Amino acid sequence: MATAALAGFNADSAAAHGFGALYNLPVPFWLYGWGAAAAVIVSFMVACLFLTGSGASKPPRQFDPSDSAVARALRRVRPGLQLLAVGLLLLCIATGYWGSRDPMRNFSMPFFWIIFVLLVPYLTVLFGNFYAAANPWQALAAGVGRIWRGYLRGRLAYPAWLGDWPALALYMGFIWFELLGHGRPADLAQWLAAYTALNLAGVWLVGAAAWFRHCEIFAVFLRLLGVLSPLQIVPGSPGQPGALRLRWPLAGLLIERPQHISTVAFALAMLSTTAFDGLKATQWWVSLFWGDPTGWLTQWAGAEPIRAIPQVQPLYKAWCTFWLLVSPFIYLALYLFTIALAKLLTQTPRSLRQLALDFGYTLLPIAVVYHLTHYATLLLSHGLKVISLASDPFGWRWDLFGTAMHFRAPILPDMGVVWHSQVGLILAGHIVSIWMAHRVALNVFASRRQAMVSQLPMLVLMVAFTVAGLWILAQPLTVMLLR
Repeated sequence: MATAALAGFNADSAAAHGFGALYNLPVPFWLYGWGAAAAVIVSFMVACLFLTGSGASKPPRQFDPSDSAVARALRRVRPGLQLLAVGLLLLCIATGYWGSRDPMRNFSMPFFWIIFVLLVPYLTVLFGNFYAAANPWQALAAGVGRIWRGYLRGRLAYPAWLGDWPALALYMGFIWFELLGHGRPADLAQWLAAYTALNLAGVWLVGAAAWFRHCEIFAVFLRLLGVLSPLQIVPGSPGQPGALRLRWPLAGLLIERPQHISTVAFALAMLSTTAFDGLKATQWWVSLFWGDPTGWLTQWAGAEPIRAIPQVQPLYKAWCTFWLLVSPFIYLALYLFTIALAKLLTQTPRSLRQLALDFGYTLLPIAVVYHLTHYATLLLSHGLKVISLASDPFGWRWDLFGTAMHFRAPILPDMGVVWHSQVGLILAGHIVSIWMAHRVALNVFASRRQAMVSQLPMLVLMVAFTVAGLWILAQPLTVMLLR
């Protein structure tokens, strides 16, 4: 599979997707592909050689600093963080409705899309799921609960079989809005207002505990990323203090385990939607539709698709929507097929569902590095504008904090540095996933040989993911903005 895939990947230029700039590779792409595949395979061999059952079976150590002065200080500042989060949410809605129509001069666009959607996940990996303590929608629901007795308990018991499927459905809708929506400040304000109303209605229906555990998009998304963090933040319930736990980075992959297959599907959606976002911007993807290789579109429109854009564009949007929505289930099918092969090779009595849950969280490092490689550069090109827009959030030529003229221009690093950083991140993410999956396998299977054999199908999948991820990043971007 790896040989067949690599044979077709011969692009000689890379597009740094965060900037949309082209970079000529110093060597042919197939050398990067073979090198990355070899590194993944060698890392698997090293894991098989040096990880033993006795060493891997030891549970990672955790420290509980919940009674420390730092933890007590964090509890005291939590109401302030919640108030700040609610204030920023309301500011994004207000500036979206009444601020400048220019997205580059409206506070809501860079703050929500760059700072909240991009930077907060990266900080979560480093410092824990602090969003769980500052969730603005949860704070709003708690405020309603203070004046509406019984509101937070809900009206219906949340069915266990639903798991995180509601969050996944809402997440896919959110990604569709991000990738295929119009991208105007007013659209974002409408989405935020509607999502706020949905959260309040959801809490009324199933209760705050179930809604923010299984349904709220960012609560589930950031909770999964928090598994990778060295700091586990456990928010307290009413009348009960929260808790902090310190552990080695990535130790959560060995300590925690998804309880429902929908959680695994959500983790795979984090990976597949990022890959799709990179793919849909490439010339290959656009030409696949607009080049009309089958001739059906030309016959239907009466002209070449590129000459009948008003007629064909809705079909293109529907086509992209279809592949976006099915992408998590394609990845889930590949993952379950890999797990089924592992079960067949090892003859383990554990069910397919149990094995899928056992290894579900080991996919998270890959999702994080895909996110980093595709989006982290946007922090430099667009995220810094938040500093100037904080003084002029509505685009009305204010200068509230004296920063209106600061960091207005983007910072553009060398494209060669960006590309090789992306290569290194993708490779590192897959190696970490292989290493952690092997440690999980040593705990799940009875013998060291079984653990090694179980990971052979996963190795093939990781090689395919690695090369495919690099290939997407190496493709030239299209100049056609057809969505």
